[in-house]
Amino acid sequence: MSSFLFAIIAESGHTNIMQKEISLHHQKVTYTLRKSLRARRMRLSVNCDGAVMVTTPYYFHDSLIERFITEKSRWLLSKIAFFQKFSGQIIVQHGLNDYYANKAKAYQLAVGRISHFNETYQYAFNRIGIRNQRTRWGSCSRKGNLNFNYKIIFLPVRLADYIIVHELCHVQEFNHSRKFWDLVSRVFPDHQDIRRELRRIRIGIT
Repeated sequence: MSSFLFAIIAESGHTNIMQKEISLHHQKVTYTLRKSLRARRMRLSVNCDGAVMVTTPYYFHDSLIERFITEKSRWLLSKIAFFQKFSGQIIVQHGLNDYYANKAKAYQLAVGRISHFNETYQYAFNRIGIRNQRTRWGSCSRKGNLNFNYKIIFLPVRLADYIIVHELCHVQEFNHSRKFWDLVSRVFPDHQDIRRELRRIRIGIT
């Protein structure tokens, strides 16, 4: 089912990394296999550029790894198709020029969607800001300032809306307690699935 494509890229006492290929539902998928002595379980992830990574404990046999990927095949193919929507909009490559060019657009998006969702929550906040952050999609300060990464304009509407609702709810609950997630669930009962999608999108700045 799987064939070795390239020579080992890197090997040390802790990790062994190689490129492999597998056929899933008549579609060939290339993935990076990372075997690590530190890994305790198998993990499958898809980056926003469509690159697939499989991390496993060092001594797991290839047949076990292939079975794991096959069991996750529908999810994997759906995520690859999802990130193809970003063709020509590589989030990890945007820099300062893009920030200045899109800051106003991101601000208008944030203001409009906060106004929409705050019809449900009715929270009083201070101001809305747009930033060029490396690791965060948004934040809320104790003063009630809501800040968003300008790159929310490149996300699907559902993901951008979730980020906006998440930070808006922090105005009421400045934590990630059960009460906080109950607030988020008013609009996004599937917030756990959305968070998993967001964790697979890299937002670093080059």
